Amino acid sequence: MPRILIIDDEKAIRNTLKEILEYESYTVDQAEDGPTGLDMLIKNKYDVVLCDIKMPKMDGIEVLERAQIASPDAAFIMVSAHGNIDTAVDATKKGAFDFIQKPPDLNRLLVTVRNALDRTKLVTETKTLKKKIAKSSEMIGSSPELEAVRKQIAKVAPTDARVLITGPNGAGKEMVARQLHELSNRAGGPMIEVNCAAIPSELIESELFGHEKGSFTSAVKQRIGKFEQADGGTLFLDEIGDMSLSAQAKVLRALQENKITRVGGEKEISVNVRVIAATNKDLQQEIADRNFREDLYHRLSVILIKVPALNDRRDDIGDLVQRFLQDIARDYGDKPKNIDPKALEYLKGLDWRGNIRELRNVVERLIIMSDDTITEADAKAFAGK
Repeated sequence: MPRILIIDDEKAIRNTLKEILEYESYTVDQAEDGPTGLDMLIKNKYDVVLCDIKMPKMDGIEVLERAQIASPDAAFIMVSAHGNIDTAVDATKKGAFDFIQKPPDLNRLLVTVRNALDRTKLVTETKTLKKKIAKSSEMIGSSPELEAVRKQIAKVAPTDARVLITGPNGAGKEMVARQLHELSNRAGGPMIEVNCAAIPSELIESELFGHEKGSFTSAVKQRIGKFEQADGGTLFLDEIGDMSLSAQAKVLRALQENKITRVGGEKEISVNVRVIAATNKDLQQEIADRNFREDLYHRLSVILIKVPALNDRRDDIGDLVQRFLQDIARDYGDKPKNIDPKALEYLKGLDWRGNIRELRNVVERLIIMSDDTITEADAKAFAGK
């Protein structure tokens, strides 16, 4: 149930607001001054705070400023009988969600509170989602091979250098790309991903650069491409080795000039994008076979990061299995299962040509097919080898 704090030195106002909000089924607490309100914000979690501006001991603006540190997720609605446009603007600049005047109009008050609650919910969901994404991009293991990759990421991420990530399918190239973005100065911007292998060659240019309305038969409206969407952030070109030669030429131009032109358009559009590419192909061989442009290769491979296959870092299999046991149990809403050490040793000895992706699938299968503890017999029966 949403929880609201009222900070106001006038008892009659507090009681009136409390009665109105409790009628709407909100849980409401009261504080008679700013210091008391701040103390309650530190001790308790509130979704919305209704705060008077003119109060003894500490005015509402100071409460707001201090609350940004003590309880940054709470949405502040400033309330005052002495308010004007300058006061409202000042409060908003300092982080207030909204400003309403005393005596508050009942409908306006309730609408503002509902909107503030929606904002608080959205902030919470966004933080949860970011944590999930960060956790999903975490590289699990402590093998020397993985530590070498981590050191490369730590050195390269803070720069704007282009990176080419190589390695077999399922080895974790996307995780490396995400780590590079999250540890970069562009982490606050978007990370836009493009799977070049999944997009038909005739559509890849429209996907990357966008198109103008009417530029081809199905272009019924203007489309913003991935380069523009990634402006200020990172563009991750996965499976770049599968990109058509014509698209490669346009990508090369975009990298050289930091400008793109939409399909069917004439206007040049400046873009500020860091490009990270990945491939499971031998691009040197692709160049020799005339399937990949050598000049684009050199543009993309300022830094080369090779992600090792799982067979080359078997010491990490134990850590990966334990993480998958936790993650899959959470997804299923169940208690994590245990795995017998002999079962783990058996898994370490298998050939993992499908790499981390294959290992996760096997662990999920073992969770489904086994009892509370995954035994060596379970591993031999259901690992699918």
